[in-house]
Amino acid sequence: MRRLWLLFAQTITVLLAVYFVVATLKPQWLHQRPVPGAGVAVLEAPAADATAPPAGSMRAAARKAAAAVVSINTSKAPPNRAASNDPWFRFFFGDRGTEPQAGLGSGVIVSASGYILTNNHVIEGADEIEVILNDSRRARAKVIGTDPDTDLALLKIELERLPVIVLGNSDTLAVGDQVLAIGNPFGVGQTVTGGIVSALGRNQLGINTFENFIQTDAAINPGNSGGALVDVQGNLLGINTAIYSRSGGNMGIGFAIPVSTARQVMEGLVRDGQVTRGWIGVEPAELSPELAETFGVRTREGVIITGVLQGGPAAQAGLRPGDVIVQVAGKSAASVSGLLSSVAALPPGKPAAFTIQRKDEKLELQVTPGRRPAPRVAR
Repeated sequence: MRRLWLLFAQTITVLLAVYFVVATLKPQWLHQRPVPGAGVAVLEAPAADATAPPAGSMRAAARKAAAAVVSINTSKAPPNRAASNDPWFRFFFGDRGTEPQAGLGSGVIVSASGYILTNNHVIEGADEIEVILNDSRRARAKVIGTDPDTDLALLKIELERLPVIVLGNSDTLAVGDQVLAIGNPFGVGQTVTGGIVSALGRNQLGINTFENFIQTDAAINPGNSGGALVDVQGNLLGINTAIYSRSGGNMGIGFAIPVSTARQVMEGLVRDGQVTRGWIGVEPAELSPELAETFGVRTREGVIITGVLQGGPAAQAGLRPGDVIVQVAGKSAASVSGLLSSVAALPPGKPAAFTIQRKDEKLELQVTPGRRPAPRVAR
């Protein structure tokens, strides 16, 4: 009996040793399964939870936001050239300019009522606007209003069961946050690209009158304009607007209008059909040492006024060329773009306190803003 027990113990020990060696050196042998009817052993990966995304995946954010991002196709009638009706002109040059001009871009559904935010330059001058949803439904869009100063436009479509994006909070963004850009680049179909927030508050780019861009390295290409920049939860952070490029394609520097700005513009367009902004009638400039010396100003903070419109709100309040605006309604004016934004936010007809540095004297003036004139339309 003792001999049998010893033999059993030795056999178990040998089997365990063999298993340990195989598990260490050839673990795949332990996961081979025969394919029915083939008689050949193949390797199979361990079963995984199909519903669980891989670590670091942003599929949930993309799925949540993508349904509310649309493609926008526009068409514009060709210019009416009198020469094109001349038989000799048509003989030598052909039927030039007789085909409609087509354009494409993207947009974001922000309301179940059918409101869509996009860029003004996407739909500017268009005679017909067609919106194509991610589920392939199509609809003609009506322009509710445009705001060239921020390059935003609001459209409306009449469809039921519309997917709506959730508006996030762009004021909480920080450099390094992950973002996704969703749109229709080059007309290839909806595309999602990823990156981070590269910078905040970009201005003086010469793109819009009011600039406060989110900069991102998420790929943005022609056709992405008007699309969505979203966070890792799929909430809207901005409207993709422009890129810096020497080739016409993405170079890792893209710009989006913050959703905080887009929300204000949208509310004004829905309520009044236009965005109402304050205006005081001055020509501002960055305060340089040369300008400060020219006007005899002691301060090095603020925005210097180089011109004042005669009879305008600033002139009526007593502002003069050479004055430096330091604060507007309690907010510091550190740059020309900051001053424009602060003044634009003032309600027309309501006096606001302006802190002014005039040579060695600091003054506080009450300025009653007027309504900012509508931008001139290029013809």
